[in-house]
Amino acid sequence: MSISPGLLSFLSDLKANNSREWFAANKALYDVEKGNFDKLIDSLILSYSEFENMVGVERKHCSYRIYRDVRFSKNKEPYKTWFSASFSEGGRRSGLMDYYLHIEPGGKSFLGGGMYSPTPEQMAKYRQEVDYNGAALRKIVESPQFVSTFGTAEGEMLQKVPKGFDPTSEDAPYLRRKQLFYWKHYTDNELQSADFISQLMKDSVVMKPFLDFLNATFFDKEPF
Repeated sequence: MSISPGLLSFLSDLKANNSREWFAANKALYDVEKGNFDKLIDSLILSYSEFENMVGVERKHCSYRIYRDVRFSKNKEPYKTWFSASFSEGGRRSGLMDYYLHIEPGGKSFLGGGMYSPTPEQMAKYRQEVDYNGAALRKIVESPQFVSTFGTAEGEMLQKVPKGFDPTSEDAPYLRRKQLFYWKHYTDNELQSADFISQLMKDSVVMKPFLDFLNATFFDKEPF
């Protein structure tokens, strides 16, 4: 299974015509492509269940609405110009760090995961864990396979190591983190290739130890 050319075409047209009038006129096409994406989500739930606990997780627990909440946003465009879903035990509202799949034409599609909007409590737990056990995190995210797949860390950083932590530590770059997430982008051709799901799963398996580290830190959750 792969991403259909029609889905990418619809999203490209939506980006060029992001209005309620255009969307209403093309609602039937949206329904078709959303149906195709829903089938993909169903397939991915089964695939992720091979190495994550997905018991009870359904499509509705993974998918995101295309309608934007514009109440508090300067961007008043009514629709997202991508399809997306996230996968974890308990679904996207579980609070667990999950595998986030973002489908957007023009090379903007990606698999991502990590600490994007941590709470103050999570940041405190994270820094404590890095201070005690930073070598475990470095072993994961600095491994050749992880780096070749996801590159270097994304997200905001403090200018200095927070007070109470050693600024000369090997873990200083991780202690300075306000966010810590990784992503791998896919070209439109890669999305449409017959082995896309297989590749996505291989990449997800590479990401799994990083997510396991964060979930154990935040929730004392043991790997599946």
